[in-house]
Amino acid sequence: MITHVVMFKLKDRSPESVKATYDVLKNMEGKIPVLRHIEVGTDVLHLERSYDIVLITKFDSLEDLQVYDNHPVHLEVKSHMKQVLDGTSICVDFES
Repeated sequence: MITHVVMFKLKDRSPESVKATYDVLKNMEGKIPVLRHIEVGTDVLHLERSYDIVLITKFDSLEDLQVYDNHPVHLEVKSHMKQVLDGTSICVDFES
């Protein structure tokens, strides 16, 4: 299994903006067959060093992660994220 973890810092860190992006990410659930698990969390501490949202997804293989990366639903999410991100996201992919 491959676990893919991505953290995002948003330009607009208001609760409404964070919730809107949370919803965009969570909307992938059940729409991408190779996506075995999805979890979306929002930061509760709101420190300067904090990221606003974390996305944790799981796949059966690296090949499935590639399929996910190019899936039309995920491409729509990536388009949204480019508009709302404050800089770039950070990620870790690991075998689990």
